[in-house]
Amino acid sequence: MLLAAAPAVDRTPAYAPLGGIHAYVCGLHFYSGRMAGQVIAHHYCAHGAGDVMQCVIYDSDRKDARLIGIEYVIGPATFRTLTPEEKKLWHSHAYEVKSGLLVAPGLGKAAEAALMKRFATTYGKTWHTWQVDRGDRLPLGIPQLMMGFTADGQADPGLVAARDRELGLSTADKRRQRAGYPDPLVEAGADSWMTGPPLQLELQPQGKPAVEAIPMH
Repeated sequence: MLLAAAPAVDRTPAYAPLGGIHAYVCGLHFYSGRMAGQVIAHHYCAHGAGDVMQCVIYDSDRKDARLIGIEYVIGPATFRTLTPEEKKLWHSHAYEVKSGLLVAPGLGKAAEAALMKRFATTYGKTWHTWQVDRGDRLPLGIPQLMMGFTADGQADPGLVAARDRELGLSTADKRRQRAGYPDPLVEAGADSWMTGPPLQLELQPQGKPAVEAIPMH
């Protein structure tokens, strides 16, 4: 189980889903089909059914943070059960972990190491609903499919430095600390933007306008 310290949350029934959040990680995403569009993403995660993790994503860790997206995280066994078309929507986390781009602020070394080694084997399906990187004051347009980095030279160094300053850590130091981590095999079908045309959502008409009567019983 991916366990990490998290702020206390009201556990009354009205807040029950939030009370399940137990992991906080911060990384960077880019828009599928537009790697230049990169965003710092603060994830607050809870376990769902099976090995599924459900993460809400904010643009910061402050009280006034904007909710900008969601990410679902699954393990390799579950990923292998997906159809080829579905796999194209998911990205791997192996490089993000080994490179130091994915961090767990506030955790001790041992706890973070355990968390990151687990995360390195997982896959994420991420949708951003608010394009804060272009200055939108509201969540405009349609959700966008996001991907994760897979190699050096992809992440914007300036954005990485800004994230490090914000959180008071060093991606370079994290990378050195994780040099001895295992290198998980990335399952075929993930990170589809590397092998084929990148996918993205489009808003399209669905036939003629129609108002269907609701059957009366």
